[in-house]
Amino acid sequence: MTKKTILAASAALSALALSVGGAAAQDTTRACLITKTDINPFFVKMREGATAKAQELGIELLTFAGKIDGDHETQQQAVESCIAAGAKGILIAASDTKAIVDPLAQARAAGLLVIALDTPLDPIDAADATFATDNREAGRLIGAWAAASMGDAAADARIALLDLSASAPSVDVLRNQGFLEGFGIDVNNPDVIGDESDPRIVGNEVTSGNEEGGRQAMEALMQRDPNINLVYTINEPAAAGAYEALKSFGKENDVLIVSVDGGCPGVQNIRDGVIGATAQQYPLLMASMGIEAIAAFAADGSKPTTSEGLDFTNTGVNLVTGEAVEGVESIDIEEGLARCWG
Repeated sequence: MTKKTILAASAALSALALSVGGAAAQDTTRACLITKTDINPFFVKMREGATAKAQELGIELLTFAGKIDGDHETQQQAVESCIAAGAKGILIAASDTKAIVDPLAQARAAGLLVIALDTPLDPIDAADATFATDNREAGRLIGAWAAASMGDAAADARIALLDLSASAPSVDVLRNQGFLEGFGIDVNNPDVIGDESDPRIVGNEVTSGNEEGGRQAMEALMQRDPNINLVYTINEPAAAGAYEALKSFGKENDVLIVSVDGGCPGVQNIRDGVIGATAQQYPLLMASMGIEAIAAFAADGSKPTTSEGLDFTNTGVNLVTGEAVEGVESIDIEEGLARCWG
């Protein structure tokens, strides 16, 4: 949690404690947004979307973030602060989708609506609702695009997998396994990262979802096999770091990188030849829908419904690339830039 976030939360809690008679506090609907970090452009945009919708609906929004991606302890403390503040609901992009379940169960028992954003909890019904990209489909799209782009060379690919964290949250598993499935690799257990036996896979390394982590992970895998020619990354900051590592090996023109996010820097990196394709998701929509759901719950106790045939609410995904391939639906760079964020 940043100093700014701590001060904002403390101020909100102080105001609550000092309210006279409790009437004003009862009249104010409070909501919380808890993200993995407050640096990643994806979560910056998520916060912007939640803030704008909260202002529109007259909701007081408290925001919290982990110090780094994977910072479960700070997120747990944020949940506790939200309960103490009398919030009606929590929107959370969880760093550890299993460990956060018990703290969120306490929030639900206290009467809060819990909505997972982007990253489904494990189990998914540990939240009242999930608003997210279909992350397995996002992975499948970039995997299928990579296979079609490589053509016959896909049979001899040397693949590096740059994941998120050692705890393997659901978003990590879904994107990684979706990519492998799309590329045509037997994933063995679709809910487990790294148990595949396909000889084309050089290995998995974690990145913490940031550029420095992507660089270090790519360097480690290149030392293992300098003939890597295809890189999957959990997100575009990790992809940017991987590209810098490849440049240091003189391999930047020999390796295809695919990713997930669809932020404006990432789409620009497609135009610049850094990334071949990305699966674009829509964090502003996730967050604004979440605030609307908390407002409805505060008004009449209603809870969101899921998308047809899914156990979550699908907020959409599009493959963005400058090189469309047959059989894989995509949008071009210009449309990707028109829809991007960050």
